[in-house]
Amino acid sequence: MIGRLHGRIVERRPPFLLLDVNGVGYEIEAPISTFCMLPENDDPVVLHTHLVIRDDAHVLYGFACAADRSLFRTLLKVSGVGGKMALAILSGMTATEFSLTVQTGDVAALTRLPGIGKKTAERLIMEMRDRIDKLESAGLTAAGKAARAITPPAISASEEAVAALLALGYKPAEAQRLVRAVAAEDMSTEEVIRAALRGAAGKGR
Repeated sequence: MIGRLHGRIVERRPPFLLLDVNGVGYEIEAPISTFCMLPENDDPVVLHTHLVIRDDAHVLYGFACAADRSLFRTLLKVSGVGGKMALAILSGMTATEFSLTVQTGDVAALTRLPGIGKKTAERLIMEMRDRIDKLESAGLTAAGKAARAITPPAISASEEAVAALLALGYKPAEAQRLVRAVAAEDMSTEEVIRAALRGAAGKGR
């Protein structure tokens, strides 16, 4: 199991990134919260990772903090929740917000995230209630680092943001609508994605 990587980021295409570790490039999927905590230059970074082995692929997920990885792993234990859905949850709300959502039984907040229907949301709340206390005791809801702007890629931030929302499970028309509603010229890709996800969370779908 690959549990931790230390290297330099050579490519960012949310929710995908390429991490160079001593000349070996690791393709990693990460939540938007992790992208917001990455350095804006090529300074070395440490990612806490989780490897999922499937019949058709080996998928490596990366997180800026161990608490997010713990939540991700716990989400995978819930019936019907896979890596894509767990990543969407961590991208759409903070660990603190997720904890509050579970504790208050806010089904509507979870159904606003891509790929989560009412039954799945209810199952998440039911199965996570007993587990969330253990995660909180391990520092799940500790305050994260301030989000940092990331060097803009060759294509526009809006195009990058739409691609990221599609990877998270949003339909093309919906992803474009969410991005158009919040995008501004001086916003980075991660800022656009964050704003779009906040907009989605604030409206019924």
